[in-house]
Amino acid sequence: MHVTFLGTGSAMPTGERFQTGILLEAAGDRLLVDCGSGVVHALATADVGYEGVDTVLLTHHHLDHVADLLPLLKARWLAGAESLEIVGPPGTPELVEDLLAVHEYMQDRIDLTLRSVDADDPFEVAGFTGEAMATRHSMPCLAYRLSHPDDGGDDIEPPVFGYSGDSEAFPELIDFFDGAAVVAHDCSFPDDVDVSNHPTPASLGEALAGTDAEIGRVYLTHLYPHTEGNHETMLDSLADHYDGDVRFARDGLSFEVR
Repeated sequence: MHVTFLGTGSAMPTGERFQTGILLEAAGDRLLVDCGSGVVHALATADVGYEGVDTVLLTHHHLDHVADLLPLLKARWLAGAESLEIVGPPGTPELVEDLLAVHEYMQDRIDLTLRSVDADDPFEVAGFTGEAMATRHSMPCLAYRLSHPDDGGDDIEPPVFGYSGDSEAFPELIDFFDGAAVVAHDCSFPDDVDVSNHPTPASLGEALAGTDAEIGRVYLTHLYPHTEGNHETMLDSLADHYDGDVRFARDGLSFEVR
């Protein structure tokens, strides 16, 4: 599985990070997870292009995770693409239909497939196998475990990529990621910001250390401007509780998950 962080920012732009978007590629299949502002631009600069991504999986419906849905739809239509599938938590079909009601001229431009997934129910999307768990956020939000059945090998389980969506850090969510090779986890603010619905390094480190879950590498994402210039301090704070491999994600970071 190949992972590319298209956007690692938040609802407050920094000028250096687009809003949330992660591209997964495996065995010829491609899946875009979240589609915040700037993600279509990031896709245009990637080898795959927006023409090459016909499925979007949403964690939740906050603007910084869905703002580029209609720009993606329009770009694909103008490029001659014929379809787009949008999948997400309950209410996702209604969200897209409401957006199209505002922009009526975009209706029926391409073949649009809309569906929702539920926490605790395994699902398939764009060739990937997924599991979902409800997070702790200010609106319903799902975390995901994603793998591709053709991405392993003889007697080798395919690697798992985990994504927290937006959420406070808590041990049950870390347990959900047990066995994941890579986890991208919300770490929106440094410790000196009093915040709910998102973790700080200390609370994330405590959650990571508070379970027996085995996780390969953790990437910190969904970064507000408050984190800029504080990366080393944040990593030190997290390391006070957890001694695993933790790094900051950045826009354009691309790697193979093995």
